[in-house]
Amino acid sequence: MSRLAANCLLLIAALIWGSAIVAQSTAMDHLGPLTFTGIRFSIAALVVLPFALRERGPAPLAPRHFLRFTLLGLIFFLGITLQQVGLTTTSVTNAGFLTAVYVVLTPVMAALIFHERPHVIVWPASLVTLAGIWMLGRGSLGTLGSGDVLMLVCAIFWALHVSLIGRFAATSGRPLALSAWQFGVTGLVALLPGLFLEPITLSDIASAWPELLYTSVISGCLGFTLQALGQRWTGSVDAAILLSSEALFAALFGALLLGERLTPTSLAGCLLIFAAILVVQLAPLVDARRARLRRA
Repeated sequence: MSRLAANCLLLIAALIWGSAIVAQSTAMDHLGPLTFTGIRFSIAALVVLPFALRERGPAPLAPRHFLRFTLLGLIFFLGITLQQVGLTTTSVTNAGFLTAVYVVLTPVMAALIFHERPHVIVWPASLVTLAGIWMLGRGSLGTLGSGDVLMLVCAIFWALHVSLIGRFAATSGRPLALSAWQFGVTGLVALLPGLFLEPITLSDIASAWPELLYTSVISGCLGFTLQALGQRWTGSVDAAILLSSEALFAALFGALLLGERLTPTSLAGCLLIFAAILVVQLAPLVDARRARLRRA
C-alpha cells in the first residue's frame, strides 16, 4: 500500500471517529459508560473476527504477539473508557479537542519508550497547547470540569496507543487480528464490571441500539481497523496529524447535530490547540523536505 493511500485511510478514520463522539454522548442517555463500551467492542470483535481468521501474515502468530495485542487492548480500554465517562459531563466539542492533545504527547511517548528524539518544536507547542486548554476553560483551568480533566488523562493513553499500534501491526503482519483481539479485550474488561456496577435492562440496550451499531461496526470495526491498516504504511507522526482532524470533525458534528456552540475565548483555545497539533506534525516534515533538497 502506498503512503498516500494509507494516509487517506487515516483521514477517513478521523472523520468516522469525529462523528462517533456524538453517538457516544447520546448513548449515555440509556447506558452506563462501562456497559456501553463493553457491548460496543464485544460486537466489534465479533464482526472483525471472521476477517481476522482469514487473514494471512508472513508467519504464524506467536505467544509474544498475543501478549502485545493484550497490552494494546488494555491501553485501549483505559483510553476509551476515560473518554466515555468524560462524555457524561463535558461537551462533544471539548471532548474532541482535549482528546486531540495526544498528538502533542505522541512524540514525547516515542522518545520515552523508543528513545526517539522529539523535534524541538514539541516543547513550545506543548506550552501553546496548555494556553489553548486554559482558553477552552474560558480563561481559567478551574472552570474545566471533571469530564474535561478525564479527556486530558485519556489523551495520555491515546498517545501511548498511537505510539505502539503501528509497531505491533508491522511486527505481527496481522492488523485485523490485532484489531479483533484488542476489541475483545476491551469488551471483556469493560463489560464484566459494567454488569455489576451499572443498571442495565433490555429496553435500555434497545434504546441505545442505533448508537451501539454505529460506534461498534462503523467507528469500532471500520475506524480502528483503518487505523491499524494505515499505520502499517505510514509513520506515527503522519498518523497523528491526520487522526488529529477528529477534533475538527467532532466540533462540526457537535454543532450540526447537537447545536453546541463555543464562546469566542473557547473557540480561540480550540484554534490554539489545533495550531499546536499542526506545528508538531508539520515541522519534522518540513525539515525532512529541506534536507532532501540540500542533498539534491
